[in-house]
Amino acid sequence: MQDFIKAAARVKPSKRQLDWYDTEFYAFVHFTVNTYTDLEWGLGNEDEKIFNPYDLNCDEWVEAVKSAGMKGLILTAKHHDGFCLWPTSTTMHSVKSSPWKNGQGDVVKECAEACRRGGIKFGVYLSPWDRNASCYGTDAYNDFYCTQLTELLTNYGELFMVWFDGACGEGPNGRKQNYDFDRYNALVRKYQPNAVIFNDFGPDVRWCGNEAGSARRAEWAVVPSELCYRSEVQTGPSPMAGDVSFLYNTEENIGDLFHIMHSKGLVFTGAEIDMSIRPGWFWHEKEEPHSLERLWNTYLNSCGGNTSFNLNVPPMPSGRIDPRDIVRLRELGEKIENSIGEQKKVPCRVEKTWSAGGQAKYDIILDQPENIRYISIMEDLTEGQRIEAFRLLNGGVIYRGYTVGHHKICQVHTYGDRITLFITGARDEAVLRDISVYKE
Repeated sequence: MQDFIKAAARVKPSKRQLDWYDTEFYAFVHFTVNTYTDLEWGLGNEDEKIFNPYDLNCDEWVEAVKSAGMKGLILTAKHHDGFCLWPTSTTMHSVKSSPWKNGQGDVVKECAEACRRGGIKFGVYLSPWDRNASCYGTDAYNDFYCTQLTELLTNYGELFMVWFDGACGEGPNGRKQNYDFDRYNALVRKYQPNAVIFNDFGPDVRWCGNEAGSARRAEWAVVPSELCYRSEVQTGPSPMAGDVSFLYNTEENIGDLFHIMHSKGLVFTGAEIDMSIRPGWFWHEKEEPHSLERLWNTYLNSCGGNTSFNLNVPPMPSGRIDPRDIVRLRELGEKIENSIGEQKKVPCRVEKTWSAGGQAKYDIILDQPENIRYISIMEDLTEGQRIEAFRLLNGGVIYRGYTVGHHKICQVHTYGDRITLFITGARDEAVLRDISVYKE
């Protein structure tokens, strides 16, 4: 069993996954006919003529999300209603049948170009569920969907992420669809080899299990292959392999020792926390953005909890971002910068003073005593995710933590010039990428 635990410590991310982790914070943009019907899920029978973003400004979108510190943007090129934001060859249920720009417009193109101008990454969401397509629920639909996906993968430059929704409801013929995700994933790998693929079950990024911005106490990216069965298996079965096929993303302890010890193999599939800046995913006039406190806490628990943070910012029917949301995004960016920005970073050096097995101690030594508010710890994931538990000490214990992974942001209130990081448990010797300290 010890050999299996050491093998678990050596399950590693791909280059594309490492790049995704470093992106950390990015935007969702939900925009379609629902924006005009005040619905969350469209019916698929909407008149294309209602879509008319007469004042569309994708540069404003990019400026708004950048003000919050985001490094990427994912556009809902097609939601469940089947309406396409680009002039696809597959259906007339798209922008080419709308009055916007006399049917000559392409929201995907404008958004992709704005992202490039603004220096952020671009990605697409393409809903497999299509309530408009007459072939949905038949084998022909997978061909239809692959044509749409190929158009997006080949016509809009480099993508950093392709986001597949797992929703599967009835189409206009009353039937559900058997999605050919293996085929979809192969297309992404062929045309966008550097893009990570989001899906409930892998291969690269998985759902955290809720849409409320809630994080786990301990977030593992090394999880049983039974959970993320589309990901690459990097170990053999555990000597105690049993049945953990019951695991789903809503479980609290997905990657803990009990579950991996009963797994038939392990994969590296990190989690994404996705939520909207408002209660709904699409813009609704009577909704207000969430409080700055809620967004900041979600940021700390996601980007600072070994997940990414995908924050939805829905445009208004005009195609502009609601001024209330613009203000909140700017406030969030200022909060991040004023808390863990470079001007709050305290010069320090780190010395490893002791290690034995999976335990280790590090002294974090400051040039002078400071009121310390945040301590950031990063593992070197090129060597695998290993830390299971740790403590921070300044005289007594000031913080107890569990997993670290890509990034752990610890909130503390302490004063001094020396902090001890005590790794109390790890699956193998921990390899750290960075430790940073931020003053009050």
